[in-house]
Amino acid sequence: MKKFIYLISPNKIDKNFYYSLSKVLKSKKINFFQLRLKKIKKNKIVKIAKKVKKITKKFNVKLIINDNPEIAKEINADGCHLGQLDVNFLKAKKILKKKIIGVTCHGSIKLAYKAIKDKPNYIAVGSFYKSKLKPNAKKANTKIIKKLRKKTKVPIVAIGGINDKNYRMLINKGANYIALSSFIWNNPFLKPETAIKKFK
Repeated sequence: MKKFIYLISPNKIDKNFYYSLSKVLKSKKINFFQLRLKKIKKNKIVKIAKKVKKITKKFNVKLIINDNPEIAKEINADGCHLGQLDVNFLKAKKILKKKIIGVTCHGSIKLAYKAIKDKPNYIAVGSFYKSKLKPNAKKANTKIIKKLRKKTKVPIVAIGGINDKNYRMLINKGANYIALSSFIWNNPFLKPETAIKKFK
């Protein structure tokens, strides 16, 4: 079965999270899990990341640390995800050598073309829909995926407000992965392990 989901952690990690994460990863649909914790001290992120790594390893899912190549290196994660305001790509490459590095390109074709020149392992494009994780993100046009598909073989992660009703269209346009977060972790109607079953 093809693993087509790029799962992003909730903003807050509580004690039940690790159990839920195991249940979700068991679905065998997730290729990447990104630990994205803003405004949390480095030593706390390291502690959480080490616990998460045991689970991702068990289910053969690649662990990606958001924003911080040093933490990714320290805990021997599979890679790091860089926003436009984070460490630049070449510096991250020096720290992480052959590990995975992905880059956020928002909805900008210009940023995407610039990112492609560095040969990242994937580029993240969006936000395509209204997102709880990034409520102020500018909306991206789905045409960007088609344009990028013609230009590059770099895997594309579609991001932003993706749910069980709108994800197919993004894959049909040529996205390799869909990024999920709120629909899985903050779903008022479904438990995480049930929410993940909605994606086929």
